[in-house]
Amino acid sequence: MTTAATEPSHSVDETGHGGGHGNVSALVLAALGVVFGDIGTSPLYAMQTVFTIDDGAVKPTEANVYGVISMVFWSITLIVSIKQLMFILKADNDGEGGILSLAYLTRRFVPQGGRRFGLVMILGVIGASLFFGDSLITPAISVLSAVEGLKVASPGLEKYVLPIGVTIIAVLFAGQRFGTEKVGRLFGPVMVIWFLALGALGIPHIIADPHVLGALSPHHAVGFAFRHPFIAFIAMGAVVLSVTGAEALYADMGHFGRTPILRAWFWLVFPCLTLNYLGQAQQILHHPETAVSPFFHLAPDWMSLPLVVLATAATIIASQAVISGAFSVARQAERLGYLPRLTVRHTSHSESGQIYIASVNWLLFGGVLLLMLTFRASEKLATAYGVAVTLDLMLTTGLFCVYAAARHRWQHWQIAAFALSFGVLEVNFFAGNAAKVLHGGWLPLLVAATISLVMMTWRRGTTLVTARRVSLEGELLPFLDVMHSGHLAHVDGTAFFLHPNAETVPLALRENINFNQVIHARTVIVSARVRNVPHIPLGERIAIDTLGDPYDHISHVALAFGFQDDQDVPAALALAIEQGLDAELDSAVYFVSKITIHRSDRPGMAGWRKRLFVGLAHNAATPVDYFRLPIGRTVVMGAQVRF
Repeated sequence: MTTAATEPSHSVDETGHGGGHGNVSALVLAALGVVFGDIGTSPLYAMQTVFTIDDGAVKPTEANVYGVISMVFWSITLIVSIKQLMFILKADNDGEGGILSLAYLTRRFVPQGGRRFGLVMILGVIGASLFFGDSLITPAISVLSAVEGLKVASPGLEKYVLPIGVTIIAVLFAGQRFGTEKVGRLFGPVMVIWFLALGALGIPHIIADPHVLGALSPHHAVGFAFRHPFIAFIAMGAVVLSVTGAEALYADMGHFGRTPILRAWFWLVFPCLTLNYLGQAQQILHHPETAVSPFFHLAPDWMSLPLVVLATAATIIASQAVISGAFSVARQAERLGYLPRLTVRHTSHSESGQIYIASVNWLLFGGVLLLMLTFRASEKLATAYGVAVTLDLMLTTGLFCVYAAARHRWQHWQIAAFALSFGVLEVNFFAGNAAKVLHGGWLPLLVAATISLVMMTWRRGTTLVTARRVSLEGELLPFLDVMHSGHLAHVDGTAFFLHPNAETVPLALRENINFNQVIHARTVIVSARVRNVPHIPLGERIAIDTLGDPYDHISHVALAFGFQDDQDVPAALALAIEQGLDAELDSAVYFVSKITIHRSDRPGMAGWRKRLFVGLAHNAATPVDYFRLPIGRTVVMGAQVRF
């Protein structure tokens, strides 16, 4: 195990993240293909679930249909249009979004050592874990709900729905290692066609019965809740499906910026979603028997099969966005010190955000496949959906309140107004989904709890092991004095010793001196540090220190990376040499300090958590791959640590 420090920084990203992106129109198109895939495919199953949940507890009467559509419209308006876009997206960590990024951003502004300082990161970890739980269900329910359109187009094909869905998912996950650079270019145009189709499907039904537009009035939702509180409560558990994917708007902000996301939402996505939900309402009112699959019944018979194909394409894109998001969240958690080092492969030469993590990919695939084979239908999967989403929305609201108070000095009444405006609705959503816990909703919660435990165990274990390691290493400057007074053999060339800091001795350096009695003509201690910002400009990436003696050819170089940057150490060292580092790169030897971890009876962590930590450490990516070191010129040396 090797470690890299994480420290706060207030650097500004010169690459343009968070506002300096390229052509806005192109980014709007790209955002349509990534950001809105999940929420854009919700019409496939949201209304269907409302009117089939609990054996049809919500009857398709005019009052109920109007009340449900009003709930859907105002839920999307409040949570997506106002909360996420008007407030949450402004809390950007140098352009990056996501709940972990929000947690780190918030921690900048709260007093160190206080209760809030530790609490915000715990909330961030839980939120990230819930995202992984949600990531299992989204591909399964999206693809199944699209393929189930075959039952409307051709009822005899019903038995092929599950095999086709499983095949699509298998191909999707198997293709992740090739990257999404080429396919991604098609995502935007396909989703434009999809959203236009959503609107076009709804318009004829609205024209046939314009009175359905009245369902947009909030008084229908309020009246529905007061007249039938229990039925409305059940409906809320399914209405939340209309806002699933709202968290993606924030998580994907770093790829596109706030402005393209705003424009895509208000110009195309929101109007088309509204038109489609209104069309489904009219369809259900006049043909209650279509409530079991209202979306596909919007289309004429001749269009059913093409619509299934288009819906399947849209759900594949939605699933791809979730999978890519899982890769990004996993890397973010690892860079912030909450997961062991992961083997990350970049699948694009131009876009650093396009990555592939094999371990995450195949774990997700196994989970999605298990869900599909267990639940076998989108209607049953819907009972497990929504719990993780509502918890994630509640956590984001809570973190933003802390952020607004600490960063923007909001008054108590402002925080209370924000919490009441959005938190009350989200709490109701969660309460409406609480019953789902016993009917499948426990699965994403179990996944989230397991991942939270893994992340917190890794963080705590790293702290304990680092303390033990520091005691073995000893102070650097006194060790250098001993080196200077000794009779060491000098060999030509440059030796880079990777080490977290400039205060203690790299174990590899100590072992090399003690056993080989040699020192290279140029010795450089290299510390790769991840800062609390997504990206570090190249001009701020290098810090060179001669360690008090500019003539002994022993120096320290600190390489600063953002938690979204690729930690390519040789490339960063080449930049350092250009800035005056006394070293040469082509024939240099890299020394990595590796420690073997063993459990002991020392206090600090329960024995079973120590076993978990040791298992995680053994499966961590090797520093050679992680830091992009040349295999033929890298030497791994170290020691054993008991913690």
